[in-house]
Amino acid sequence: MAKLSITKIFTFEAAHILKGYDGLCANIHGHSYRLEVSVSALHSVEPGSFLQSHENDPKNGMLFDFSELKKLVNQTIIEPFDHSLILNRNIDNDLSEALQKNALRVIYVPYQPTSENLLLDFAGRLQKVLPQGISLKKLRLYETSTSYTDYESES
Repeated sequence: MAKLSITKIFTFEAAHILKGYDGLCANIHGHSYRLEVSVSALHSVEPGSFLQSHENDPKNGMLFDFSELKKLVNQTIIEPFDHSLILNRNIDNDLSEALQKNALRVIYVPYQPTSENLLLDFAGRLQKVLPQGISLKKLRLYETSTSYTDYESES
């Protein structure tokens, strides 16, 4: 058996506050995030052989259609999080009310919105929507051009 994988790269803009953090990230600040999503599947493919399905199948030779992966990631992660402010739902009520009153796009999450926790959230969201036979292999989230967090599936 061979494990094949494909990867698609996404970008989105978002801001967050790390409540209680002992540095500058305790302030509202934003990132140009880069998210790499890798999915995989097991196939009985010998070296030198190829993925085959029905000759008339438009997905013939594909592990998983890149456009389908793009659609799933956009729906579950990019559209909800892009150009938003991500806050721990336990943030100060006065701040929360002021942000909502000004019609800002705010996402409240039940965790400190670090890149590590965001990746765990994203992994859970994607695992719920991937089709049978396709598994989440790896996520990589760049918070800056030189800092990233990896999530790798154990299976």
